[in-house]
Amino acid sequence: MQELAGNIAAIIGESSHGYSVALFQAENFSGDDLLPAYVFFLGCTEAKPPSFHYIEDLFRHINLAGRACGIFSSNAKALKYLASLVRDSETAVGKPFMVKGGAADGEKLQNWIQSIFKKGDKNGIYQS
Repeated sequence: MQELAGNIAAIIGESSHGYSVALFQAENFSGDDLLPAYVFFLGCTEAKPPSFHYIEDLFRHINLAGRACGIFSSNAKALKYLASLVRDSETAVGKPFMVKGGAADGEKLQNWIQSIFKKGDKNGIYQS
């Protein structure tokens, strides 16, 4: 998942739209990191990883209406977990991205990322 997260960050960072990208592991994540983001991506390899305890608590108590989220994994149960995790935050969740065989097709990944950006509040997406 780290490689896929890095690929997502690279595609966004290399886009001509000038988006800022920050990449965090669950252990190092803070709610303050999420607040300025109008589009975010969340991935894990298994459902309910121990490192997501803080993230689970955060998403129970935060309203992210108007923000878009892309969830990704190589595990169908993990995708269901991630979808349930963000459900109550009113985040606009795009179609989940499932990686099979350890590698993601670059064009499919790029199209998926663009579809997530289209789900967000276009007036609220920060560009730098």
